[in-house]
Amino acid sequence: MNPNIFKAYDIRGIYGTDFDEELAYRLGLAYSQLRKGELPAKKELEIVVACDMRLSSPMLKEKLIAGLCAGGVNVIDIGLASTPTFYFAVAHYNYDGGVLISASHNPKEYNGFKLVRERALPISKDSGIFVLRDLVIENNFSKATTPGKVTTKVGVLPDQIKHDLTYANLAEIKNFKIVIDPANAMGAQYFDELFKHLPQLEIVKMNWELDGTFPAHEADPFKKENVQALCAKVLSEKADLGISTDGDGDRIFFIDNSGVALDPGVTRAILCKIFLDENPGAKIAYDIRPGRITRDTIIENGGVPIVTRVGHSLIKEQAIEEGAVFAGESSGHFFLNMPEGCYEVPMIVTLKILEELSKSDLSFAQYAKAYERYFHSGEINTKVENGAEKIEQIKLKYSDGVQDELDGISIEYPDFWFNVRSSNTEPLLRLTVEARTNELMEQKRDELIEIIKS
Repeated sequence: MNPNIFKAYDIRGIYGTDFDEELAYRLGLAYSQLRKGELPAKKELEIVVACDMRLSSPMLKEKLIAGLCAGGVNVIDIGLASTPTFYFAVAHYNYDGGVLISASHNPKEYNGFKLVRERALPISKDSGIFVLRDLVIENNFSKATTPGKVTTKVGVLPDQIKHDLTYANLAEIKNFKIVIDPANAMGAQYFDELFKHLPQLEIVKMNWELDGTFPAHEADPFKKENVQALCAKVLSEKADLGISTDGDGDRIFFIDNSGVALDPGVTRAILCKIFLDENPGAKIAYDIRPGRITRDTIIENGGVPIVTRVGHSLIKEQAIEEGAVFAGESSGHFFLNMPEGCYEVPMIVTLKILEELSKSDLSFAQYAKAYERYFHSGEINTKVENGAEKIEQIKLKYSDGVQDELDGISIEYPDFWFNVRSSNTEPLLRLTVEARTNELMEQKRDELIEIIKS
């Protein structure tokens, strides 16, 4: 087993090279030991297990369940599920935690595990993943005298749909034509169920059959090449919008009617406006990477901006701590802080966008134009061995700008601003630049890339 598979927010690596079923079994034992230690007063713990459609997921799931049962916790098996459905199951039914087998948007060779406590609270490197790593490596488990039982739970997705539909007025949603590309991954499962309740919509399906080999393209819509076919299809179908989701269905991306992919920062700003209309004066959390339209929109709509570090676990934890109503990450994660838990809600996001467009009487491209004030580089990743040194170099070079070290280094000037930070999972520096003109953005982007690569 490669110990580096234990990452900042989850466990992830190449199946058969970095880990195998033995890890899944030990992880089941380690997780049961962790949760029993945290909840000593509870005699019987109930832990949700689910998996995505990757080819190795069924074998890993079988061994994970065996490890959990050997550790003495009861397993609630919800079968094949997206990450949002998994979170919903843990939170809505008040279970004691859960483990999902998935490698999110990674290529087909990968698999992994997402872990949560009660209320779908994320387990990250600072709150348990490295503890689990050490337990797995030590492999010094004492099995429970009474093994746990397995219960198969059906009907989770229909319950989730019922819950999510309460956040929208379906009668207000117009007869849109929508092209959707879930990349042969888990978004197809929940969209099939959701759109049964919206007969007024015309859905054009792309890459719909669940297939862990990802035959069409990688399930990562953050990469432009993975949404090119969708953008073209929106145009050829004369559709009102397009939607794309990632491998485990927790990130969602939109294409306007002119076939242009919306920057997730723009989507986030639109959602800020929607949730502030419904919750005047509320706090909204967002990560520190450029996407200034988010801050502008929160302030213009009377909300309170809360800036967080990058990472879905970190942003969720801070949203809960601060009592933020909504939180959005620049990579397409959008969270709602609900009475039962705070987690990604792509179906609610879809409903709210459709509702907002229906009210506006504008095309999606016309509507989004008001939010496209700045010019954005996208996230640029560069392999480096000496990330910390490069960040110090950049801090010195731009020492006359306003600096913030919340996550890497963010530096702000009146007409441009940027963030450079080390990846939590790979030997990369991640750069994002934004400016008031495209020319200035490109100039500063190239200047910074040169420093990083020098």
